[in-house]
Amino acid sequence: MVDIIKASKDHVKRIARVCTEGYWSTYSGLLPAEYIERIVKEFYNQQRILKEVTHTDRNWGGYFVALEDEEVIGAGGGGMIGDTSGEIFVLYMDPKRRNEGIGTRLLAAITEQQKNWGATEQWVSVQKGNQKGIPFYEAKGFSFQYEKPGYANKEGEDFVSLRYHRYI
Repeated sequence: MVDIIKASKDHVKRIARVCTEGYWSTYSGLLPAEYIERIVKEFYNQQRILKEVTHTDRNWGGYFVALEDEEVIGAGGGGMIGDTSGEIFVLYMDPKRRNEGIGTRLLAAITEQQKNWGATEQWVSVQKGNQKGIPFYEAKGFSFQYEKPGYANKEGEDFVSLRYHRYI
């Protein structure tokens, strides 16, 4: 049985693992390894995740985790980007556990948190070409709005994020 719960300090190491593995699985072949390594090092290190688990507010609602037999098999989180606008910032599965409805359940938990904070709409950025994330979000009612430069682009990089939106 898979439970969706708010993450605690006890989950930090396993959140780092599932997000790192999920990121590599999603972006290998789409983005250069150096870029993937840079993102993983910045966002999915245990020190940052510990801070993100213990210091939450409306801007970052903390991580939710999907647990099966105390093992983290998925993790996600978001926050408010305006009075009535929420955003999904991160949502990854253990690559071996995709297509089981776990991501849908994590998205529902994040969405419920944001609705409780007054959100009536939700945003997400998806890397252009991400054929794991794009169909998932489109199936959940998100629609493409516009392109923008990738969040972590450095000089000379031209990676593109696609902005998706839905009303909740």
